[in-house]
Amino acid sequence: MTGWIAAGVVVGVFVLVLLWFIGMYNVLVRRRIDCDNGWSQVDVQLKRRYDLIPNLVETVKGYAAHEKGTLEAVINARSRAAAVGGGAAQAGQRAEAEGVLTQALGRLFALSEAYPDLKANTNFARLQEELASTENKIGFARQHYNDCVARYEESRQSFPTNIVAGAFNFDRREYFKLDEPAAREAPKVSFT
Repeated sequence: MTGWIAAGVVVGVFVLVLLWFIGMYNVLVRRRIDCDNGWSQVDVQLKRRYDLIPNLVETVKGYAAHEKGTLEAVINARSRAAAVGGGAAQAGQRAEAEGVLTQALGRLFALSEAYPDLKANTNFARLQEELASTENKIGFARQHYNDCVARYEESRQSFPTNIVAGAFNFDRREYFKLDEPAAREAPKVSFT
């Protein structure tokens, strides 16, 4: 009889450890999925930004054609940022490219100060407004993504979940952070 009790206790302990292990694994999977979803939201907003930029550049070309260097810088920065692509694994590279693009857009918007006709153009004003709205959405999406990464990393690095994370290769996730102080600010959009 005591042999059956001992076997029952061993089986019970094994089942509890297995359930704990499954629970930790599922927590990590949910957090990883949250990170992927957060990244896809950032990606959607960045794509929207990329789609607005050519229209903005075309509008500016008509008024400031001799500002070719600024226009080319914006287009090149947009191309580099869009080319990084990929998933959340390249968050650091994407953030760097986005910082360069933000700085180039800032220079583009500064042109409107030198060209009053451009500043008064309704298409330019509408595109500025759409881009400002998109910049806000990018900020919110980036914040949500970084919050998801924080929760994931907390789970991944905490004991005893780190044992499960190590056993099943739950890789580290990068935060989407801007290293350049100027890139941390959205492009200045003026409606006056």
